[in-house]
Amino acid sequence: MDWIKRNLYFVIGSLAALVLMGLAGYYLYSKWQLNNEVLGKLQEQYAKLTRLNQQRPHPGSGKVDNIKAAKEQQQQLRAYGEKARQFFQHCPPIPVPESTNVTSQEFSSALSRTIDQMQRDAAKASVALPPKDASGQTYSFSFAAQRDRLAYAAGSLEPLAIQLSEIKAICAVLFQAKVNSLDELRRERVSEDDARGPQTDYLSDKSLTNELAVMSPYEVSFRCFSSELAAVLAGFASAPCGLMIKTINVESAPAMPATTDSLITPPMFTAPTPTYLPPPPRVVPRTPDAEMSPEAAFARRYGLGGGGGRRGEGAPPAPQRYVPPVATPAAPAAAAASRGGLPPALDEKQLKVTLALCAVKLLPTK
Repeated sequence: MDWIKRNLYFVIGSLAALVLMGLAGYYLYSKWQLNNEVLGKLQEQYAKLTRLNQQRPHPGSGKVDNIKAAKEQQQQLRAYGEKARQFFQHCPPIPVPESTNVTSQEFSSALSRTIDQMQRDAAKASVALPPKDASGQTYSFSFAAQRDRLAYAAGSLEPLAIQLSEIKAICAVLFQAKVNSLDELRRERVSEDDARGPQTDYLSDKSLTNELAVMSPYEVSFRCFSSELAAVLAGFASAPCGLMIKTINVESAPAMPATTDSLITPPMFTAPTPTYLPPPPRVVPRTPDAEMSPEAAFARRYGLGGGGGRRGEGAPPAPQRYVPPVATPAAPAAAAASRGGLPPALDEKQLKVTLALCAVKLLPTK
């Protein structure tokens, strides 16, 4: 103890140095671990750089920076996506809810009005719809299961309202193109009530959702000619709602059976075109001058009466009655053959078209 008292400062300095050496050792150990971690990350980045340098395409070197170019192109794609968003507007649901959710009463009345409106639009455009079903009900545009209901399955009113608006947009394109007839319209099952409806109204496909949009499937079959088909394709291309054609199948339309509900009228009989035949030229018999006397020839030349001669010399010629031309019908084939025309190179026939559609509904941007 006496030595400690005599060397107190030395002991205190030794203890302080020992503590400081411990702290220095701990600091060195921690930094050594940190150095190992940084070294591991550096080696990982170096390995990644080596891998990128060996890839094709190359990330670039010197003045060429493909990574920067890729980021710029990514920004351009985002800007293009925002610009293209205006061509994929959502179809407003039918009905547009007054509150947060659609009620059964609102949807029931809106469904009846919309089906009636589409039927009147089809009649105005001379588009034939499928005949009545076994119960005597007119075509329901794939909503036969919901048409006569007042209560619907839980959670089905919102998707049904969206489907009703999209089907109305599809039919508007067909009616505006004035197709000959609408044979079938199919949609996705979104309600428990659809299991009790006609199976021909539904598809087995389901809606697909990715990071950009929700795509709902539809299928429509109709009959038309090539000009109406071109109008249908142009109508879907310019539709404000995002209606995209996935596949198209075109074939010759089979003969359509005659029904009382069909709006297609039989072709009217065309009368043959009358052909004008000119009258034959009038031939006036002439008497040779050798058989006339000079007096009779003089009288005939100047229209003088009297005078005699052989064979009725000097007698005025008998007046001839004018016969009007008669229009005689000629067969079209015979008329074409007489004109020497070429046979038709294109004889257009009615087509049956089946379109697989997709309603694209973009998701809100993040």
